[in-house]
Amino acid sequence: MNPNPELGPALQSLIARADRALGEVLPADDHPPIELHRAMRYAVLGGGKRLRPLLVYAAGHALGIDGPRLDAPACAVELIHAYSLVHDDLPAMDDDAMRRGRPTCHVVFGEAMAILAGDALQALAFEILAHDPHAAAAPARCVDMLRVLGRACGAEGMAGGQALDLAAVGRRLGLAELEHMHACKTGALIRTAVRLGALASGADDAALDALDRYAYAVGLAFQVRDDILDVEGESAVIGKTAGKDAAADKPTFPSIIGLEASHTRLAELTGDALGAIAPFGARGSLLEELAHYAAHRRH
Repeated sequence: MNPNPELGPALQSLIARADRALGEVLPADDHPPIELHRAMRYAVLGGGKRLRPLLVYAAGHALGIDGPRLDAPACAVELIHAYSLVHDDLPAMDDDAMRRGRPTCHVVFGEAMAILAGDALQALAFEILAHDPHAAAAPARCVDMLRVLGRACGAEGMAGGQALDLAAVGRRLGLAELEHMHACKTGALIRTAVRLGALASGADDAALDALDRYAYAVGLAFQVRDDILDVEGESAVIGKTAGKDAAADKPTFPSIIGLEASHTRLAELTGDALGAIAPFGARGSLLEELAHYAAHRRH
């Protein structure tokens, strides 16, 4: 199990569920090509918040769906997240040697194998979502889920956000530009996690709209908190190199609007997220807990 003491027992049990499911869908590390499979498992199973699979499960919970029906989309979104981290950490990108409190994938397995591991994780995500027996009963919904996940990965999602991030180094961005960049780089996959949980649950348009507004706010809040931790956090606690964004002259919320205003923006976004899910009442309790976690986490 991958415990997170900042979360309550219901979400802890869902982390354990996600970890079990991920362990099952990943190739065995004694099956050739062994080094590639070891790198894939290292990238996925070595810790992590599991925020994105938790959002899949929490969205389903808000709509009355739990359990096996959500496992495939929960795994798919986490595999995409893991692949993005492997590639982001490469010397050609963010050039980071530590992730989740241990050496990054390319440090352990070499750059070439890390690139291949990331490629394979991305492919596996789409494979397990396409082959999910629970989606087979609703093929149009399955295609929609694949489309949503693909969009989150591409030029209008993570890849585009990373390109904007690389181009922004050393530049002075406006707040709107910064928020757009992070809505792509970080927010797109968070929104997709919530939407996959909703689609798997057969949500109507009203529920999808409310959940999308929630996810947009949570995704941006997560990044604001990340930027704050880069200033206030300690490497041993946050699990990655503190102060790295400032040292690399990357635009962040504190560098653009200041630390105090960043905390204020974080509170605003949290309020937006909670307001969006108010119609779900008690069924939205897991989503509510995750919104508070995204805004107040210590790592």
